[in-house]
Amino acid sequence: MQHLGVLFVALLVAPLAVAWRPWPPRNGTGEDVAGVGASKKFEGSSEFVKLEYHMGPVLAAVITVHPIWYGPWPVAQKRTIRAFLRSLSPSSEEEKAIPSPSVAAWWRTVRLYTDQTSANVSAVVTLGQEKSDARMSHGARLSRMDIQSVVRDAVTARTRPLPVDSGGVYLVLTSPEVLVENFCGTVCGFHYFTFPSVVGYTLPYAWVGNSARRCPEVCAYPFAIPSYVPGRRPESPPNGDVGVDGMVSVIAHELAEMASNPLANAWYAGTDPSFPTEIADLCEGIYGTGGGGAYTGQLLTDGRSGASYNVNGAGGRKFLVQWVWNPVVSYCSGPNALDQ
Repeated sequence: MQHLGVLFVALLVAPLAVAWRPWPPRNGTGEDVAGVGASKKFEGSSEFVKLEYHMGPVLAAVITVHPIWYGPWPVAQKRTIRAFLRSLSPSSEEEKAIPSPSVAAWWRTVRLYTDQTSANVSAVVTLGQEKSDARMSHGARLSRMDIQSVVRDAVTARTRPLPVDSGGVYLVLTSPEVLVENFCGTVCGFHYFTFPSVVGYTLPYAWVGNSARRCPEVCAYPFAIPSYVPGRRPESPPNGDVGVDGMVSVIAHELAEMASNPLANAWYAGTDPSFPTEIADLCEGIYGTGGGGAYTGQLLTDGRSGASYNVNGAGGRKFLVQWVWNPVVSYCSGPNALDQ
């Protein structure tokens, strides 16, 4: 991991990268702020976007996702999230059994991003070892820097520590009991890299919280709808869990950005690496053709349950994940697009 530590000194003084909130910003009157998120038909446009490559690495080696379960997590909820992670790059035999559009096809857009050696983001994403902290050793209220301490404890544990490897990324998942700094206000999840002074290594990591008890209308949209959107009914979650199904889309968002901008010096729009607009930020709230503003776009409907989804996963699972920016065509896209 030595190559990941080069930028530590330069970025140590910078604040953590601004995180994601899936609902469009408002101007104080309940109306969407005019701009790229305001049009119901907006699916991204090169007219508005100046996505640039800043010469840093992408995650080109095999990506191993190590979940860290912070707080009490029911087995069924863990299974849903594991199923999504396994669906990103299933085996060839497994992929044949997954109907289109698939999670793996969604990841193929992320794979389009390259580094200065022309190496693409890895096609292989595996579920690695896991660590649980059901007793919430750092308490039920966490600052952003506390998340790094949770990662540190996982990789330095006396028993079964998580491995530190060149393709490892660390996914801190907090249960509904846990309140993370700015959660539900401006944050549903974020990614960054750990500081050697805190963790001992420079490791890409992300945090995503379960919003079911605090703000599902903010972080689990469209399975819960904000009060300022009159007449809109929430969509039915494909795995029957508003909080976890909402988390899946945020996890997808953060993994896409972590793969294409792991050290805040690769792919983003804007001039400040501390406040980047990354490949998933550009497509906030867009899940299907015609998406943008307060409209998800056209979704698929499960014939049995009536649940809404846009990608299929392993084991018959279905998920709803946000689209990401396609650098080839210069607009947001997903495998469920009607023009595919």
